[in-house]
Amino acid sequence: MEMRRLLLYGLLLTLAVNPAFSQEDMQKASYSIREGRMYIRIMKKIEKDALDKFVDKFDLGDLDLGKALATGQLTQLTKNGWRIEIDNNRQLVISKQIGGIDQLGNPEKRMALTEDHPNPYDLFPARNDDIVYGFNRFAGKFPFAIHDSLITFFLKGHNNAHEVKLAASFTNWQYSALQMTRADSGWISIVRLGPGKYWYKFVIDGGWTIDPDNDLDEHDPHGNDNSVYYKPNVSFTLAGHTDNKDAFITGSFNGWNPGELPMQRTPTGWTIPLYLAEGTYTYKFVVDGKWMEDPANSNRAPDGHKGFNSIFRLGSPHPFTLKGYNTAKTVILAGSFDNWRTGEWYMHKTPDGWELPYTLGPGNYEYRFIVDGKWMQDPANPLFVYNRTNHVPNSFLIIQPNYTFRLKGYPDAGVVYLAGDFNDWTPNALKMKRVGDAWTFNVHLSVGKHLYKFVVDGHWIKDPDNPLWEDDSGNSVIWMEER
Repeated sequence: MEMRRLLLYGLLLTLAVNPAFSQEDMQKASYSIREGRMYIRIMKKIEKDALDKFVDKFDLGDLDLGKALATGQLTQLTKNGWRIEIDNNRQLVISKQIGGIDQLGNPEKRMALTEDHPNPYDLFPARNDDIVYGFNRFAGKFPFAIHDSLITFFLKGHNNAHEVKLAASFTNWQYSALQMTRADSGWISIVRLGPGKYWYKFVIDGGWTIDPDNDLDEHDPHGNDNSVYYKPNVSFTLAGHTDNKDAFITGSFNGWNPGELPMQRTPTGWTIPLYLAEGTYTYKFVVDGKWMEDPANSNRAPDGHKGFNSIFRLGSPHPFTLKGYNTAKTVILAGSFDNWRTGEWYMHKTPDGWELPYTLGPGNYEYRFIVDGKWMQDPANPLFVYNRTNHVPNSFLIIQPNYTFRLKGYPDAGVVYLAGDFNDWTPNALKMKRVGDAWTFNVHLSVGKHLYKFVVDGHWIKDPDNPLWEDDSGNSVIWMEER
């Protein structure tokens, strides 16, 4: 029973409600995690069937909650380490310190993960390139338990299996699949992961299968189906509104889809864990259909409808600056990173111009300044990309380049440019620099296929040192692998 209890506590760590319960059931009995404690809330007028369903689904039979509610005697709960948080005519809320997650699994394996690899994020890199946000969608079980950076992968059932392994993008798939440990309700494996997106499968007695309780799966480049797991790195919370039926979060990260990301009810409000890539995001909560700012966040920007959006930043800010224009009334920053919104990011006036720190993750971005309604390039940035629609040049910004293009030879060339699908094939924007015996340029490339050519004194050529090119276009091809 103790093993079962430890597993239960681990599975409850993610604040999720089992989708087998309806919204009505969730309002009668629910749980959450806050500050290292598990909270169980039960309405005093709950029907017996609903209570039995809650107890059965989450293996809480030894708490005898029915007797406690009927008699008001809570001594047995306190003897077992539960603390009475609320006990009134309306509801009972109890809590208990969570423990045991570090006791699960193979201790030697945990020591190997923590001691042999001081930087486990390098051991298990996330496949999160070009992923803006992620949200787990488990349909038949709790999302995987999280304790610091330890994730408890859980396969429900299959108690008659002889061997189960976890194969994933972070294990190099079958070449180093992790042995899972049998539990009375399934199989578990504890893995240290950094925030990001991961693919995984279970290998049950030699047979490969995606997670049947995970609604997220994707095809990989080899045509295989894989389950998807996002290790969250942020949690949004909304205090109060406990009498409302539902709450969602929506923002620039999910295209302002108001019904995509449901928040989870807690004893004191609502919460949702997400994976977000580095960047700047605007967002709002939608509570019973009503849009509202985050009352706990004083950072906000105009929403274009005489209201405001809350702002969330993750990562290091990039300093956008515009020198001069001291007589201008307003200067606005707009770009591909905010879908070219024209009334959101007002720059601040300085003694010698204008500035705005704006957080961006790794990538390539286009932008312009709007000075008193007039659009203009950044005069301090020589890089640009032509707009596909009106062929107007936009300033081009590269954050954290991860690939160096090299063209060897051509020592007598006057000017060499790099052009490709990553800069809309603009032929005279990415000017290469002569370094040793080659021309070079650093750029950020996302995972996958990219096409490019060099422009030498006006002549387009494919990369002579790259054997990969397209027969129809003659463009050189490069494949960026997972990092």
